Amino acid sequence: MKKYALRIVLAVVLVGAGIIAGVNWPTTLEAESNAAVPGSADDPVVTKSYVDEQIAKAGSGSNGGETTQPETGGASAKLEVVSVPNGKILIANEGTEVVVRSGKAVVYSTDANGIADLTDGKDLTNGKSITANHHILFPRAGRGITTAPTYKGSLTVLVRGSYVIQ
Repeated sequence: MKKYALRIVLAVVLVGAGIIAGVNWPTTLEAESNAAVPGSADDPVVTKSYVDEQIAKAGSGSNGGETTQPETGGASAKLEVVSVPNGKILIANEGTEVVVRSGKAVVYSTDANGIADLTDGKDLTNGKSITANHHILFPRAGRGITTAPTYKGSLTVLVRGSYVIQ
């Protein structure tokens, strides 16, 4: 019985020593890792006042003298409901997205190029009608939408981006 108890104690001691050595012995991955140490050049310390200053700059739109505000019209990161009166033109800046919700709209463009109907995957040129509820993208500034010549009402559109109504 003494030999059996001695074997159990020896096994427990060896297993315990193995666990302790495994936990405390650095592995190859740990020794060669390039983890950033807080406060080092890879992970610099930043003060709260610096972070607050950067947030204020981002919120005000000032980034070293460049203006990020649109020259005219509204600008929004979310869809904005806009009414375009009959005979007026909604001129969009580049990257603006529009969805015609009600009314009969046509493309307004001063050149041969037009706007992108992302729903159909087509290019719509000047004077072409815009299908309601289609996702329209303006690749360049100066193009827009207006009411169809035969339509007497106003347009209701959803706009994401900057625009002006002329």
